[in-house]
Amino acid sequence: MEIVNIEAKTFDMMLSKFESFAKRMEDLCRRHGDKNMSEWLDNQDVCLLLKISPRTLQTLRDNGTLAYAQISHKTYYKPEDVKKILPVVEDKRKQAAYKGKKI
Repeated sequence: MEIVNIEAKTFDMMLSKFESFAKRMEDLCRRHGDKNMSEWLDNQDVCLLLKISPRTLQTLRDNGTLAYAQISHKTYYKPEDVKKILPVVEDKRKQAAYKGKKI
């Protein structure tokens, strides 16, 4: 174990900055605390809702069609964003069917 000595003035300044940071985090949590992660959808939910493959979902993310958030290598989607792209997916499905393909 390594021991580091710092001046009391430096320690007080660090403590003050940390307390300021903690207060800002508490404010953010309080302000956005009504947002519930259980409302968000994961990859499987979106694939089932839109009737698309995981690869098609990846393409929708990659080309910016579908907004998403990533937390610890897990991807989440807001239900309202998924509803917005439903017409886009239906159009692509019609185009693919016209060409004899399936998405």
